[in-house]
Amino acid sequence: MKSVIQNIFIAVVSAACTFMFMQQFYHLPQPMAQPVATAQPVLTGQEPSGPIAAKEAPINQRPRAWAEGPIEDFVSTSKLVTSAVVNINTLSASGYRVSSGSGVIIATDGYIITNHHVVEDGATYEITMYDKRKLEAELIGSDPTTDLALLKVDTRGLKPVLYGDSDKVEVGQWVLAVGNPFNLSSTVTAGIVSAKARNINILRGSYSIESFIQTDAVVNPGNSGGALVNEKGELIGINTAIISESGGYEGYSFAIPANLVRKVVRDIREFGEVQRAILGVGIAEVTGEIAQQQALPGVAGVYINSVSQGSSAAEAGIREGDVIITINNVKTNSVPELQEQIALFRPGDKISLEFYRQGQKFRRDNVVLQSLSEAGSR
Repeated sequence: MKSVIQNIFIAVVSAACTFMFMQQFYHLPQPMAQPVATAQPVLTGQEPSGPIAAKEAPINQRPRAWAEGPIEDFVSTSKLVTSAVVNINTLSASGYRVSSGSGVIIATDGYIITNHHVVEDGATYEITMYDKRKLEAELIGSDPTTDLALLKVDTRGLKPVLYGDSDKVEVGQWVLAVGNPFNLSSTVTAGIVSAKARNINILRGSYSIESFIQTDAVVNPGNSGGALVNEKGELIGINTAIISESGGYEGYSFAIPANLVRKVVRDIREFGEVQRAILGVGIAEVTGEIAQQQALPGVAGVYINSVSQGSSAAEAGIREGDVIITINNVKTNSVPELQEQIALFRPGDKISLEFYRQGQKFRRDNVVLQSLSEAGSR
């Protein structure tokens, strides 16, 4: 009897120990949670190390959806701009097409800006609007030194693109290029501003202005004269050229800054031609050697290597060896930047200059700009 009680006691104690052991060290497997779809990847405080590519933008998302800063709607911007971009067919006197490109409506009463090289060999100009209407355009004026031309169609109530301030464009900001490449109507491509004030030596003439906005937005033949706009749909440039060995897009597109476009359009509308002002100097880029010789604080500015007698610069006391650093408080760190700023003014306009001379900084106000004809007479 005693042995039976002992066996029962041992069995109870063993069962109790087993139960306690199971409670302490064994847990039933939990059902797996279903994954929850999210628009953005969830980031924890401690991310595992890995290649940079693993942290890049998710595939097939809007370009700005994953970036910091304000998000603009490219769809709305595209709808806003495409209706203001037209296709241009330039025809010879016999009716043959000699070139084609794009144009941008910049006034409700039918004014259209495009490139000079799109219209230069034409006798008549056929405009295809966004709604597929075909209209004949009149050439109001053209300027080969900036590669811009102004056309007009006889209609009203158009929706123009609004001008943006191209001086405020920053490298790295998103842009849209809108045009008609290969006669494909209303094509929109996106990219970023790659550089500013680029000179690629494509325009003819001693007084040509090349201070292009460079982008990586896809631009192909037929895009010439089309719009380059910011995320708000404001015109910041007119697409003009590409650098290509194949004849197609290879990553380098160039646009004329909108501030220069606005000035050329205003001149052509008022005078029928561009009113060009000049400073009357020979200019060159500042090199490290020049910066050292002139005791400059940095390698920036535009070096004056000659001054024309009786010119605006001579009247203002500018000398050979001076380095101009601003025009009307806008920095001129390169030759294209200085050329662009001077091109924004008409003969008779007054500007302010800041420059270095032998390590000292000077300023000249009320410098009166002259015309090309005045400079030529001297």
